[in-house]
Amino acid sequence: MAISVACALTLPLAAQAQDNSREQKLEQRVAQLEQQLAELKGLIQSSATQSGAAQSSAAQSGAAQPQKATPAGVPAQTITAAKPGDHEVVLTTPGNAYGQTKVKVGGWIRAEALSTHTNGYLGDQAAARDLYLPGSTPIGGKSANYSDMHAKFSRFNIGVDSLTDNGDKVGGFFEWDFFGNSLGNENATNTYGLTLRHAYVYWNNWLAGQTWTNFMDPNALPEAVDFIGPTDGTVFVRQAQLRYTTGDFSVALENPHTTLTPYHGGSTQISPDHNTVPDLTARYTWKGDWGFIGIAGLVRQLRMDGSNDKPVTAKSSATGIGGSVMGKWNVSSHDDIRYAATYGKGIGRYIGLANITADGALNANGSIESRKLWAAYVSWRHAFNEKLRSNVMFARNGLDNDVTLTGLAANKYTESVHFNLIYSPMPKLDIGAEYTWARRALESGDYGKLQRLQFMAKYAF
Repeated sequence: MAISVACALTLPLAAQAQDNSREQKLEQRVAQLEQQLAELKGLIQSSATQSGAAQSSAAQSGAAQPQKATPAGVPAQTITAAKPGDHEVVLTTPGNAYGQTKVKVGGWIRAEALSTHTNGYLGDQAAARDLYLPGSTPIGGKSANYSDMHAKFSRFNIGVDSLTDNGDKVGGFFEWDFFGNSLGNENATNTYGLTLRHAYVYWNNWLAGQTWTNFMDPNALPEAVDFIGPTDGTVFVRQAQLRYTTGDFSVALENPHTTLTPYHGGSTQISPDHNTVPDLTARYTWKGDWGFIGIAGLVRQLRMDGSNDKPVTAKSSATGIGGSVMGKWNVSSHDDIRYAATYGKGIGRYIGLANITADGALNANGSIESRKLWAAYVSWRHAFNEKLRSNVMFARNGLDNDVTLTGLAANKYTESVHFNLIYSPMPKLDIGAEYTWARRALESGDYGKLQRLQFMAKYAF
């Protein structure tokens, strides 16, 4: 009887214990499901972030991806040429004048090796041993061979872009390379100083500071292993300016500077810094899936004032004017043609790194007479696959010299041919080789030739 009563009392307690155990197991299961759901949500967010980063990297690589809209007032060619890379920090400051600010850091590390042969001698540690300078090709003398290696064209840049709460756009851009004055020598340290390439601020449609001249479009430059490539045939200047851009049209007032050849000075250049009026440039560009084409104009003052010289020399001025066409034609998904043609009078310093001819020449009375010239290049780029591509370039110019002013030692023309192969084993890493053949001819009929084999390894970041 006692046993029966004990059993009767124990059974409800056991049933309650089983219910409590089931509730605990159910709660544990719910907790496990919540944890798994949180982990799944984290994986989805991580996958979306990685996908967005991959799309951003592909867009910056320029491989047929739609380009981001360029902030108003910022020259599209400057942003394209700079290629800041993936390193971007977004600073959000609610309630401040600048609601969102993006800071981008980029550049590249570039090493080069050059083997050069010339008819004459380029000179010890001359700049023309590091890059192709058309007006420096030696004429006369014994043939010479050189081997050089450097990393001077490595560069670093910082860009800041801000959007205010009112919708205004403001920002700035700095870029340096190391093609500056030597701080050491090749005996041991090979150190070189920073060189300012770009330094400008923009706000909405306005830009002020140093960047590419509005008279050129660097997007039309070919992909070269040399610093420029078709230097003989292209406008190439960076200088301070005030620019206004609206849509595809831009106009700028730019830093003035005059280069002159002394009377019977041949190819010699002097640089009187006596200008009083800025250079005026204007550009309009048409764009489409087929590529782009831009036309540009330049009007400028040539001036020399020798009233402060000892002894006093002549005071004279003249006008320079020029026009340029630069563009790119997308022939197919694997091929494009890039080209430029420039003609003008008194625009010598804008062509070929100011290394080919001066803006004008001085006559026997010390007056300036501006000089006519033309310059052009064409290049073909072919991509064999996603990693291997080649570029073929031809460039030439022609100078209309008055030999009664310059003498027979003035440059008559320069020309060059370039062929390269560039291999990218992985994104942002380029390995290239380029062959260059070049010639410089004088009014006297003498000429010199240059041949160069150049190698390059570049990592962009």
